[in-house]
Amino acid sequence: MKEVIRRAVKQIARTPPSQRLSNLSPFQLSLVPLLSVISLFYSATLRLRLQAYDLGIFTAHRLPVPVISVGNVTWGGNGKTPMVEFLARSFTVHGVSALILTRGYGGGDEVRMLQRHLHGTSTRIGVGSNRAEAAAKFVKRDGYICFPNLYEKLISEEKAASMCDSNRIGLAILDDGMQHLSLMRDLEIVMVNSLMPWGNHQLLPSGPLREPLDALKRADIIVIHHADLVERKEIVAIQSKILEFKESIPIFLTKMAPIHFFSLSNISEKIPLTVLKNVSVLCVSAIGLADSFVSTVEKMGPSHVDRMDFSDHHFFKPKDMQLIRQRLNVLEAKFGSKPVVVVTEKDYDRSPGILKLLKPYSVLVLCSRLRFLLGEENSEDRFKEKVMNHLLLRMEHVARNDHQREPHSRCR
Repeated sequence: MKEVIRRAVKQIARTPPSQRLSNLSPFQLSLVPLLSVISLFYSATLRLRLQAYDLGIFTAHRLPVPVISVGNVTWGGNGKTPMVEFLARSFTVHGVSALILTRGYGGGDEVRMLQRHLHGTSTRIGVGSNRAEAAAKFVKRDGYICFPNLYEKLISEEKAASMCDSNRIGLAILDDGMQHLSLMRDLEIVMVNSLMPWGNHQLLPSGPLREPLDALKRADIIVIHHADLVERKEIVAIQSKILEFKESIPIFLTKMAPIHFFSLSNISEKIPLTVLKNVSVLCVSAIGLADSFVSTVEKMGPSHVDRMDFSDHHFFKPKDMQLIRQRLNVLEAKFGSKPVVVVTEKDYDRSPGILKLLKPYSVLVLCSRLRFLLGEENSEDRFKEKVMNHLLLRMEHVARNDHQREPHSRCR
């Protein structure tokens, strides 16, 4: 029943009010009044919380290192975690150790994925609802270095091996940090999902908005994710809406580029994407927005693609495996060969063991990385330049004006 309600709420959130009568089922329509009331309470609570921080009733904690927040104004499928990984790798290349601060929501699937991807680098990952407390433990244990003193080296051609103090923490990255107001940030990166940028424009739970769209005014950089999966006119419409709230803000376009697969029996194996050529495929996922995942698989040339979508962060259970096997049996009977199951890395990291119950059917895990769409104004180098320049200006401002603290120009 919970899964049915989750699916209904998700459909309501994607449906504009003007289309509800024609697009929603009677059961879904029956939920609308209750969801609307809850949204009113959510909106009031949100306003009070923001005002409490504005008036100083609630105070935000400042870390001794620069803080980059990666967040969004809607739920699900926005590319926050891939962007966090991209930033951590970018700074690590220059010898700056990043501390990723994450809540570890949904059983820690995103944490495990980050740990696997960033294994062997100097990046640390702090998990906990209290991000400031998690950061304090790492800062106390490992020490920190100040950003302004490293800036010249960051923009130079020096390699990471020549950097001093590379094992100390150089900056913190907040995963899903936009609404985490208890921690000050020096750069706010907001991710927007091009496949469903604003939904029905309503607040949770009636819609997908975690905040009203005027929250985009707090952003320093906006990234439109999955930009390769929509038409150019849709990107232009999203950009126009963003510029209504903040003119001249840098806007970048990204996508998830598939790299390879790995199997359940050997996660180190890199299976080429061509393995799906002319094969029947069943996409199984429990992520925020499965459309992008399925679209990516469809481009790999399979003979047929079916899908089974579960709620975001859903923990697969044996009964789910039975349902999946039933679908696989139908596909095998229809096409005369065993179909291949394809899952995302998040789904693998959340439920690695239980997927083995699908034997003798093969299960492949799709590995992808965030990439910037080609274009001079949208290049990866330009994005990095914007990040570096903004952080430098921000930290110099903090160092000049925060007389009550040890200046950031000193390192320890």
